[in-house]
Amino acid sequence: MRITVFTHSLRSCWNHGNAHFLRGVLRELRALGHDVTVHEPAGAWSLANLVADHGEAGAAASLAPYPDLSSRIDPEGSDPAQAVDGADLVLVHEWNEPALVARLGALRKAGGRFTLLFHDTHHRAVSEPAAMRAYDLSGYDGVLAFGETLAAVYRDWGWGERVFVWHEAADTRLFRPPARETERQGLVWIGNWGDGERSAELDAFLFRPARAADLSLDVWGVRYPAEALAALDRSGARYRGWLPNARAPEVFAQHLATVHVPRRFYVAALPGIPTIRVFEALACGIPLVCAPWRDSEGLFTPGRDFLMAEDEAAMTRHLRALRDDPGLRAELAAHGLATIRARHTCAHRAAELIAVAERLAGPPRLKTAG
Repeated sequence: MRITVFTHSLRSCWNHGNAHFLRGVLRELRALGHDVTVHEPAGAWSLANLVADHGEAGAAASLAPYPDLSSRIDPEGSDPAQAVDGADLVLVHEWNEPALVARLGALRKAGGRFTLLFHDTHHRAVSEPAAMRAYDLSGYDGVLAFGETLAAVYRDWGWGERVFVWHEAADTRLFRPPARETERQGLVWIGNWGDGERSAELDAFLFRPARAADLSLDVWGVRYPAEALAALDRSGARYRGWLPNARAPEVFAQHLATVHVPRRFYVAALPGIPTIRVFEALACGIPLVCAPWRDSEGLFTPGRDFLMAEDEAAMTRHLRALRDDPGLRAELAAHGLATIRARHTCAHRAAELIAVAERLAGPPRLKTAG
């Protein structure tokens, strides 16, 4: 199958978590024998910020562990007609410009023989519904939503059985336990500040419990304003800055445990959708403790794959238990890793994508839901 992907950026993972998943899925699709081409726009904000912060060396480090992956850079206003000529499947990420999204739909309606899918991996369908409804999806064959609650939004918008749940997953070619264990110390948290979407939660479920459990804390991520850095300093955490995603396994391997603190939108408005960091952490065999979120789709087994803390006191208890109990750490790490390998790898998602494409393949659709 010839697959063409339009993404925000393959080269940069700066504040762009979908790049983690996309890289893994592309490698699995190619391993299955599919011909994959990736397009990204010139001036993508993720790459621009990465270069501004870390120069071209930072950009090179972001994609270096994926020597088999590359993308074609499309100048502003480029016509995608040639890019999709001969394609069997075209996948379009939601961070693309509305004009490009609409043009690809128009090509499909005009007789394009490819299957056209829109891939939504963000909370804007509930946080900014007007902005998402402004995308012209009238020529699209289907929508891939990264969780059931997001898929339900698209069903309400008229997509019916043409919206498919396609969760993120771990690239287990890269995210795996260390080949040899070395001494582990303290906690690590890898994530962005979140524009105020989880500031109070980070205090209650990460900073204060880490101090109460007498565990050192290393924090990696970007978009930390002055007030965030001040909060880290007050808590005694060490801010490490941006981390190329491919280095996350080695960082996880240095620490006793990590913590998942979801943004409020994923707790209140889109429950059941974990971030890709949950999949990646479990794939690396590091014990994980989560702030409250509802695993409504049964992706994991809370209590065995990870510990769930209902409040700050519970988080502190869990962290102390992990600090003092090597057996508990080993049991959690093993169970979480087994769950990822059985159900949540990029190889699983690549197979799911091909199954969706084969189900939808057929003659051009002249009228679809918008």
